[in-house]
Amino acid sequence: MTTTQDIVAKLWGLCHVLRDDGITYHEYVTELTYLLFLKMAQETGTEDQLPDGYRWKDLASKDGVEQLEFYRILLIHLGSHGSGRVQAIFANAGTSIRVPRNLTTLVKSIDELDWYSAQHEGLGDLYEGLLEKNASEVKSGAGQYFTPRPLIESIVSLVKPQAGERVQDPAAGTGGFLIAADLYISDRTDDLFDLSEAQQVFQRRQAFYGMELVQDTHRLALMNAMLHGIEGDILLGDTLSPQGATLPKADVILTNPPFGTKKGGGLPTRDDFTYPTSNKQLAFLQHIYRSLKPGGRAAVVMPDNVLFEDNVGASIRADLMDKCDLHTILRLPTGIFYAQGVKTNVLFFTRGKSDKGNTAGIWVYDMRAKMPSFGKRTPFTRDHFKAFEAGFGDDPLGKSPREDQGEQGRFRYFSRDFIRARGENLDISWLKDDNATSAEDLPAPEVIAAEIMDNLRAALEEMEGLASLLDSPELVEA
Repeated sequence: MTTTQDIVAKLWGLCHVLRDDGITYHEYVTELTYLLFLKMAQETGTEDQLPDGYRWKDLASKDGVEQLEFYRILLIHLGSHGSGRVQAIFANAGTSIRVPRNLTTLVKSIDELDWYSAQHEGLGDLYEGLLEKNASEVKSGAGQYFTPRPLIESIVSLVKPQAGERVQDPAAGTGGFLIAADLYISDRTDDLFDLSEAQQVFQRRQAFYGMELVQDTHRLALMNAMLHGIEGDILLGDTLSPQGATLPKADVILTNPPFGTKKGGGLPTRDDFTYPTSNKQLAFLQHIYRSLKPGGRAAVVMPDNVLFEDNVGASIRADLMDKCDLHTILRLPTGIFYAQGVKTNVLFFTRGKSDKGNTAGIWVYDMRAKMPSFGKRTPFTRDHFKAFEAGFGDDPLGKSPREDQGEQGRFRYFSRDFIRARGENLDISWLKDDNATSAEDLPAPEVIAAEIMDNLRAALEEMEGLASLLDSPELVEA
């Protein structure tokens, strides 16, 4: 039987068909989303959500210029017809394909995939694999919307979302956190069959929700959620605008907000933030701890600057530690995100019943120092979280007994008074980082040579693939 990995490889291989059409990797995944939606609706018997005459068979029955012209009309039509989810996925849709033969090649290739195996292994897994492939391709620039799966899975396993809880991601990206939370709950509730009908409806339609700013990424999130059976509201909008204040209060918030300053400069337009700032992560942090219900818990990926920025940054951290129990900070290693060198952390906190004095102290786990340099030759896996997860314990509120491992260990406790004396600076490290500074810390020469050879081989394979495509009778010049 064909595996999901095989199908993802075949789908990704089709991106070469569009390269001469000037289409980027991210545009390619968006283009594939339109086509896969139509084909998957046919395969799963859900074409009733599409208007008659604008379905896969209508597109596949045409050829050449007629097919490309019909495809353009279809995309516009589905943006205002069909189910609400269809209209959201195809909102403002357009195609970047200019050469008719290229569209025909895509349609025929998708038709010829092993759809029996794809459904058996899970269409959601297939699509997630495609998104991960896109994120790992440096040229696509999509890594900013994709949090590494081992990190997501570890976070979800520690926060432990439960059936009946509302789970929010205010920076949804392609929906990875929401889908992982749904899978975690499903695995522990017999695929939801031991829930009542009303509880099942809640899980499907209301439990998971969020917001995404970028429209193309938003449509990928909608497609991803749909293939995983999630019908909750993933809205297109800016969480840092008044629209973000309309998101319902959450029991759990899991998110990896975008890095940098607010697009276009200036401050967020939220009028409910006590501390205005152009730093998007600090603004998102305010949204998150204000959006938790009393007793609600959050796990948030944040860059280092959130831990040490002075002035308004210190005020926001103090407010967070007042309103919430900021019980754990995980210092993540570098190289795990697709933007190399980005230094990040995960903040775990629980909203208090009152708004004062909720943080008595913080446990910091240093997973950055004395760690290998992660990349293609040293992949970052779930196994790397085992020691941290063991130290964190089983209590999602961070109240399991923990051991302070001292100056030579990775897990240490710091009192609230200690942090206050540091000016609310949470950028705490005590282990020497073996990934930095001296020449003796560099990889061995044979490792560097192997990396260079891997890159050369990849470049040669790409050139050979391009050369074969130029000779292919299936492609015509634009």
